[in-house]
Amino acid sequence: MKVSPFLGLLPTAALAQQLSSVAFFAKEKAELLEFVSLNNDIDYGCHPVVMPAEGEHKLHALLSDEQLDHFKRSLGMTTTMRVEALDHINKRQAATAPIGKGDRFKGGKVAPRGLGSRQPDEYASFETAGILNVDEVYTAMKGLEKEYGMQLFEAPYKTYEGNTVIGGVANKAQKIRNDKQYIYFTSGIHARERGGPDNLIYFISDLLWANKHRKGLTYGSKTYTNSQVKTALGSGITFIPLTNPDGVKFDQANSNLWRKNRNPESAIPGQNLSIGVDLNRNFDFLWNYTQHFDPSVSPASNNPTSQAFYGTAPFSEPETSNMAWVYDIFPNIKYFIDVHSAAGTLLYSWGDDINQSEDPEQNLFNPEYDGVRGVINDTLYREYIEAQDWENIAMQANLTTAAMEAVGGREYVPQQAVGLYPTSGASDDWASSRWHGDRSLNKVYGYTLEFGYPTNFYPTAEEYVANILDTNAGFMEFILAANEIGLKN
Repeated sequence: MKVSPFLGLLPTAALAQQLSSVAFFAKEKAELLEFVSLNNDIDYGCHPVVMPAEGEHKLHALLSDEQLDHFKRSLGMTTTMRVEALDHINKRQAATAPIGKGDRFKGGKVAPRGLGSRQPDEYASFETAGILNVDEVYTAMKGLEKEYGMQLFEAPYKTYEGNTVIGGVANKAQKIRNDKQYIYFTSGIHARERGGPDNLIYFISDLLWANKHRKGLTYGSKTYTNSQVKTALGSGITFIPLTNPDGVKFDQANSNLWRKNRNPESAIPGQNLSIGVDLNRNFDFLWNYTQHFDPSVSPASNNPTSQAFYGTAPFSEPETSNMAWVYDIFPNIKYFIDVHSAAGTLLYSWGDDINQSEDPEQNLFNPEYDGVRGVINDTLYREYIEAQDWENIAMQANLTTAAMEAVGGREYVPQQAVGLYPTSGASDDWASSRWHGDRSLNKVYGYTLEFGYPTNFYPTAEEYVANILDTNAGFMEFILAANEIGLKN
């Protein structure tokens, strides 16, 4: 069987349209996997996932109307595949949670307060108020500063549109010591993944409220004592709730499933989708994938029209440089989560190839293995990880996802990041790789949390609240597990 790389045949206009959810169907899983390998510039959401579907297999993707029409015409002529628009998902997206109007935090005079410190009959107000707009993310942070004395910081690199990225540091007594911050959370790197900044802000606000009032927190069936709240804050939490403000503002204004930032440096005239860089392919982890990976593997893209476009160099973007700068300011960070949606999983390193603990020579810094990485389940290369580290990160992932499942009753899968689709330049792998390249740095366990439901980047109002509850229990369990493993190297 041979599949043509159809995307290259699409008219230019196809790259300027909004995207809709579709599914490719085939009898054999292998046919869809080959399609992915030859059409890596299609937008597969977080990553391509082939799953069973009533006697056949399906692959979700996001296509413009022109792309959908093209594949409907072309697939039947050359393959046994077909593609269909997923009207049920589109209808759900039409009823998504609203974006907040105005400023519910009144310029920082009102502090946010999460769901863990409230009764269930108060949740409805969150559904009505909706997802935080970009300005509210900043005023929420100012509200936490005013109410609890939480220290804020400005990251040094302004975005293309001139926005300043703001972070916060939450501690039990708000006496900040840069060498006592061990936990680092970020969100909002992919613009369309709505609710990530809200999840972090409401979690931190819950911790600070419960600490001040000497209370515990409850998320569904998971209850945490005030002592556990103090343990969490005592771990030193550094967080940036919105790392990509330009992209999020654009997506909220247009609801066009925008993923990247808004840097036009590499844009192709007349092709709107060529604007921007996929920030989660821009970190210095095997960034030059054409050198480091097998030619059959496409962990990123050098095509600006791709949703996985990796930029012009590692850390070419101010957003990724800001995220990296935090490790310089807080050098003892040991645990990192980058919050994404929507796949219902918690991913841990490595993302380039299958883990192994037998041969330390097979490692990402060894040029001897350039050109062979990323082929899953072959015998040429697997990524080295120390056995104890592997045991620790798997345990932490299992505990975190178990808490999330207990709250929401929906599946969250802990798994190695490579999954079906190897990646390069990702934030979690870069965080984990730093110590392996320079032993003077702190060892970091890096994770990517994918909350929500597959391909559903715009949650409904009910799902928005459920996502807050799930993730907040997961964050708490993650920090408690970090304390069990150890905060210091």
